[in-house]
Amino acid sequence: MEKMSRVTTALSSSALTGHTMHCHLDAPANAISVCRDAAQVVVAGRSIFKIYAIEEEQFVEKLNLRVGRKPSLNLSCADVVWHQMDENLLATAATNGVVVTWNLGRPSRNKQDQLFTEHKRTVNKVCFHPSEAHVLLSGSQDGFMKCFDLRRKDSVSTFSGQSESVRDVQFSIRDYFTFASTFENGNVQLWDIRRPDRCERMFTAHNGPVFCCDWHPEDRGWLATGGRDKMVKVWDMTTQRAKEVHCVQTIASVARVKWRPECRHHLATCSMMVDHNIYVWDVRRPFVPAAMFEEHRDVTTGIAWRHPHDPSFLLSGSKDSTLCQHLFRDASQPVERANPEGLCYGLFGDLAFAAKESLVAAESGRKPYAGDRRQPIFFKRKLDPAEPFAGLASSALSVFEMEPGSGSMSWFVDTAERYALAGRPLAELCDHNSKVARELGRNQVAQTWTMLRIIYCSPGLVPTTNLNHSVGKGSSCGLPLMNSFNLKDMAQGLGSETRLDRSKGDTRSDTVLLDSSATLITNEDNEETEGSDVPADYLLGDAEGEDDELYLLDPDHAHTEEPEYVLPQEAFPLRHEIVDTPPGPENLQDKADSPHVSGSEADVASLAPMDSSFSLVSVSHALYDSRLPPDFFSALVCDMLRFYAEQGDVQMAVSVLIVLGERVRKDIDEQTQEHWYASYIDLLQRFCLWNVSNQVVKLSTSRAISCLNQASTTLHVNCSHCKRPMSSRGWVCDRCHRCASMCAVCHHVVKGLFVWCQGCSHGGHLQHIMKWLEGSSHCPAGCGHLCEYS
Repeated sequence: MEKMSRVTTALSSSALTGHTMHCHLDAPANAISVCRDAAQVVVAGRSIFKIYAIEEEQFVEKLNLRVGRKPSLNLSCADVVWHQMDENLLATAATNGVVVTWNLGRPSRNKQDQLFTEHKRTVNKVCFHPSEAHVLLSGSQDGFMKCFDLRRKDSVSTFSGQSESVRDVQFSIRDYFTFASTFENGNVQLWDIRRPDRCERMFTAHNGPVFCCDWHPEDRGWLATGGRDKMVKVWDMTTQRAKEVHCVQTIASVARVKWRPECRHHLATCSMMVDHNIYVWDVRRPFVPAAMFEEHRDVTTGIAWRHPHDPSFLLSGSKDSTLCQHLFRDASQPVERANPEGLCYGLFGDLAFAAKESLVAAESGRKPYAGDRRQPIFFKRKLDPAEPFAGLASSALSVFEMEPGSGSMSWFVDTAERYALAGRPLAELCDHNSKVARELGRNQVAQTWTMLRIIYCSPGLVPTTNLNHSVGKGSSCGLPLMNSFNLKDMAQGLGSETRLDRSKGDTRSDTVLLDSSATLITNEDNEETEGSDVPADYLLGDAEGEDDELYLLDPDHAHTEEPEYVLPQEAFPLRHEIVDTPPGPENLQDKADSPHVSGSEADVASLAPMDSSFSLVSVSHALYDSRLPPDFFSALVCDMLRFYAEQGDVQMAVSVLIVLGERVRKDIDEQTQEHWYASYIDLLQRFCLWNVSNQVVKLSTSRAISCLNQASTTLHVNCSHCKRPMSSRGWVCDRCHRCASMCAVCHHVVKGLFVWCQGCSHGGHLQHIMKWLEGSSHCPAGCGHLCEYS
């Protein structure tokens, strides 16, 4: 029988030696663990379970633990750990829920020692006690943790996290009886192995599953955790409540975290997906990694420092079926590729500029430019000589402030709070927003809203009270619209004296003829017509003058004074009504030559100019019925939105997107819309406009934006009797065993919408509380508090 021969190149008085190297494995690795003498490493996976010797130039395979004719699920490993006190003892976590221990000192070819089959689902993690040779801890997908004494056949303790699956368990290095466990619901629990009935402490560490944790080898109370929220957090567990002391933001979900030996603030991480690299972070500088290893070509599944007192060698296994040894001095340094200068505007226009100290020192003697309120303020971070990249971190920060009041953003806040984005017809939304912009002095924005109303609103949606399509202020009756001219009726509406003016004259905007209505509407307030969405085909007057005048426009002689043609009063009394009227004013001359027209009629008709450049603009019917569809202006509206966005007014771009909806959204790509929404929401949140921000998120049709207020929302509920947090999901408090959500009126459990008073914490069903407070202002629970419901 083959006997395991241990390589005895242990760490002695001299440091470890070696270089960056790798070897190819037979299958992807799920986990690795290092022997206590740093001479061997075990690699475990679904199809591999081998021990390699770490030699000077290469990895050498020493033992294959997958023996037997038939493959067993007991050999499909999710995790592996090598005991740090007994060099012959290994433990693996199998995907079928079995915990297996292995004795490398057995003379037989099969090194399997004990099997524990108490877990019902996959075991995610196993961990040996750092100072007890026979204590083994496991955490499973079934939500239970079990403590095994290897001298017995069954577990000695079972710990229930009262939660979802356990992702990691780690014994504390300094506290003999303490271990930490992490869960998929984002919680971290601290347990005493002597008290399996309840945890000592529980807190929410991440927004989402917590995949890993690691106790600091030197600081007793520091616990590092990593989760799916792409963050690594360092917690101080020595305080009464867990305190977050450091937070590192990574670019992918954190699968493994390991503190670096002999470096108090350094830790290594690898990701669960997307990112294949291994990063070493200085938690004091959480935005740029101190070092990066880029050897793997697939996801890194396991990392381990080769020796607990040597910070230079890091071992890793990956799904690319490779085992690597990384030398820290060979790692790439992202800080060398980082931009050494930074520029940022503050919320109120302050400007901050960061640069290398050498650049700032060279410019320190410059004179301030005219816009400076004061000399720049310089901040220099105190350098730690022990930090590896201290020389590259030296920088200075210059801050320039704006003049008081010069960068006021009150218009932005007022606009955001007063804009109407939904809940009304489109015409009303455009009118309201135009009015808001005009009151704030933003005339171009106001005009834009008015133009949008004209383009997209159909005539049938516009109330007549908002139109100003009258012949004049003095006109008390409207002119009927017909398919022919009725000069007798026109005489009644126009008065006894009417002039035909071919000059442009002073501009007037109070007379417009509807192209599809039945009557002309009189508006005594003489409002502007730009708020209307009715496109006028022809204008009744385009100049400021007397009220009862009929105008002709000469486009070729707009600025030439022309003689006035005055109609004599006897021209209007007609012998009979005109029944057949040509459809356009250009045919009036033909009618004057007709033998069926009287002399006075001919005189009136002959007043129409013969020149084709003249056109009668006050006609009773459109020369054509077609109207430009809103889609005709889509390209123009899209250009307008991009214009506002490029000018920095993303508020206008987003507001128009929401108000117009599908009319314009289909013409702008999804990525651009998402960028506009994200920028506007960020501005709103900077100004603490939380309600407006939430409304914008709700009205957005971008999937990436609409889900912002549907995730990472946690509601912490306390029991109304014992005032302690509710840890379970049921209706009964774990502490006092009483129903926490009892209605103060009907005394039944509230299982739906619950309303409570923030003053006394009593409440109940919404309808019950509303009905109670209609007749009494005192709390229905009898506590004497004067409750209010708004």
